Amino acid sequence: MGKTAALIVAAGQGTRAGSIVPKQFARVAGKPMLAHSFAALSSHLAIDQVIVVIGEGQEGALREGLGDVPFVIGGATRRESVRNGLDAIDADQVLIHDAARPFLSHAVIDALLTALETLEGALPALPVADTLARGGEVLGETVPRDDLVRVQTPQAFHMTTIREAHQAWPTDREATDDAQMVRALGRDVALVPGDIALEKITHPADFAAAEARYAAAMQVRTAQGFDVHRFAEGEELWLGGVLVPHSRGLSGHSDADVALHAITDALLGTIGAGDIGMHFPPSDPQWRGQRSARFLEHAAALLAGDGGIINFIDLTIICEAPKIGPHRDRIRANIAEILGLPVSRISVKATTTERLGFTGRGEGMAAQAIATVRLPADNA
Repeated sequence: MGKTAALIVAAGQGTRAGSIVPKQFARVAGKPMLAHSFAALSSHLAIDQVIVVIGEGQEGALREGLGDVPFVIGGATRRESVRNGLDAIDADQVLIHDAARPFLSHAVIDALLTALETLEGALPALPVADTLARGGEVLGETVPRDDLVRVQTPQAFHMTTIREAHQAWPTDREATDDAQMVRALGRDVALVPGDIALEKITHPADFAAAEARYAAAMQVRTAQGFDVHRFAEGEELWLGGVLVPHSRGLSGHSDADVALHAITDALLGTIGAGDIGMHFPPSDPQWRGQRSARFLEHAAALLAGDGGIINFIDLTIICEAPKIGPHRDRIRANIAEILGLPVSRISVKATTTERLGFTGRGEGMAAQAIATVRLPADNA
């Protein structure tokens, strides 16, 4: 199959959305619209590279909404923006997606990549259910809807094909999407089942409809994570991504952050994705000494890729020493920052075992975390 890249086109100004910020940065279902599709694409195991195309002067909005992610500056038209993005990609095939369609599922991505195994292009489409008619001041004749479909994104292509299509397209003519440019070359573009959740958000009413549709389709799921590490001389003590002063640290293959490990396992549990050891095996030397924030970010990205939203994290740290109270607020704030959540949705508590067991004897620490999330009904 070769290397696969994804391009998210987010260079528009979104004036029809009625927002003071471009619509791709307006918040939908708890985070910037653009962040939803970026999470879905970047968490898919078959996608090697994700690049965002933004408008000139939108660097700050991108950084605030998504952090430090790869981007290029687009052009005056959608076609020019896509061309700029393609020039920045080194891959064998590419998925081109509009940021205004935030709720992208891995199932749609899978179908597109499967179609590319036999054809040079593919796109998701939905059948037309409404009666179609010519308009004006009065109703005109109806238009047969047989074989008509509503075209969505992402649209997937072999890289050589889409580059050839852009090079051949007349510079004085605009295209509404990339598939028509490929078809102009005489190449076939496969249709795969679309998704009603991929409806485009354009007008103010679309935001309300998207929020309502997303909320109605969500189900609550809860999972627990538990982790243990022993104390060792000469190690640093990291808890919740915060360096805590203590005479000993915790021993482990990574930084042994028992708190973040427990939360990571809880989030993985909500989507049935195994445990931290399956994703970051202790036998793999690349994870030696790795900061556990990376593990937690990975679990959160997988959840987001399934359309999930974190409702609440409840963490309990179990130890006799050190005292967690003086560090609780920093730990709580740091976990919230890693997950991109308000601090109010993170709970950090500490307890002892009344000097019973290995934690009571000061041999190590344990942590238990419970994650409550919302997932689309199809994934829940």
